[in-house]
Amino acid sequence: MKHKEEYLQEHGVKPTAVRMLVWQEVSRKRETFTLADLEKEMPHMDRSSIFRALRLFTEHHLLHETNDSSGAKKYCVCRCTDHSHINHIHFCCTHCGKTFCLEDYTIPLVSLPKEFLIEDAEYVIKGVCPTCNK
Repeated sequence: MKHKEEYLQEHGVKPTAVRMLVWQEVSRKRETFTLADLEKEMPHMDRSSIFRALRLFTEHHLLHETNDSSGAKKYCVCRCTDHSHINHIHFCCTHCGKTFCLEDYTIPLVSLPKEFLIEDAEYVIKGVCPTCNK
C-alpha cells in the first residue's frame, strides 16, 4: 500500500496527524473491527477523534461498514476495485463472532424494477470460520 499520507490525499482526505494515526492502525487490519476495538488499541486518543476519522474514511471509500447482526457497527478496510461495495460479501462466524471480508467472492447483482435505485446492499453469510472449524 502507498505511503499513508499520499494514499489519504488521493482519496480526498486531508492527512491530519490524527487521521494518519488512525489510518496507520486500521490499514493493517485484515478483519472487521469496531470503534471499541480501536479505542482499546489507541488508548491515547479520544473516542470522538477516532469516530470522526472512521466516518470520514467511510465517506471517502477507504473503509466500508457492515452490519453482521452483532449490534455493533463494524468497519473493514476497502480493498475492493468497485467502491460502491454493492457486490461485496462478508462472512460472520457464529462461534467466535469475527466477521471476514471475502473480497475475491462476488454475488450477482439483483435486477430491480426501474423505479428502484440501489444505494447500498449487504450480503452476510453466517457459519463457522476455518479457525473454529478445527
